[in-house]
Amino acid sequence: MRILIIGGAGFIGSHLCESYASDHSVTSIDNYISGKTDNHIDNVKYLDMDVKNIQTLQEDYDLIFHLGEYSRVENSLQKTDYVLNNNLRPILDILNFAKKSNAKLIYAGSSTKFADNGENKFKSPYAFSKWQNSELVKYYCETCNIKYAITYFYNVYGGRENSEGEFATVIAKFLKRKRLNKKLRITRPGTQVRNFTHIEDTVDALKLIAANGSGDEYGIANPKSYSINEVANFISKDVEYVSENPANRLSSSVISEKTINLGWKPKRRLEEYIKSKL
Repeated sequence: MRILIIGGAGFIGSHLCESYASDHSVTSIDNYISGKTDNHIDNVKYLDMDVKNIQTLQEDYDLIFHLGEYSRVENSLQKTDYVLNNNLRPILDILNFAKKSNAKLIYAGSSTKFADNGENKFKSPYAFSKWQNSELVKYYCETCNIKYAITYFYNVYGGRENSEGEFATVIAKFLKRKRLNKKLRITRPGTQVRNFTHIEDTVDALKLIAANGSGDEYGIANPKSYSINEVANFISKDVEYVSENPANRLSSSVISEKTINLGWKPKRRLEEYIKSKL
């Protein structure tokens, strides 16, 4: 297959590129806002470009993954115009390109759509933009008879996750602060619950969905949930609490049934991963 991965130099995208690169022709589009050249994989073609220019590409693809949107909930509150422009502006161009290529589109939605009884999608520019895009993908693809599936990630962790900067993940941040003998910083109240899902399980699910999934609501979540307090205590007892953020969701509904029905089952446990890193 000819596969295009938007955001292929990022954390999740680089693992997805790696999983396909030996058997398929893989191209990555990335503007390197959060992606890194250190994440480049052999036998993958990398295009340093903004996805809003996707229609300038001459090649057609069989499968397109769109993983390339701004992906930080709390930080998006300070970057409303930037986040909405980055996430909302390119989506119609991507849909038109998928239509022209006759490609199947796999769109990475956001599980914030289901958080706090569905109310979270209006609490941040990130959550709103991801909710709106998932609805547009569904409408456009159904109307134009484009093959598609919409996936929802749940706190992905594992190799290549960012430990510092704007796109750092909670597991990577906690582990780095432990290595530096610094207190782990927990956003209040600490009782917020997450379903941490390993990157390899996430990629396994994405490939199953790409091969056999159709439509919306393909959640990719490890069913085991933890509070942030519990996760911190796996790593260190030396913690401090920082101010609560209004965009910080307390819980999120897990919607993995359709993914499980494809034959997916998560195999990695958060506790074991953390122990291997301490």
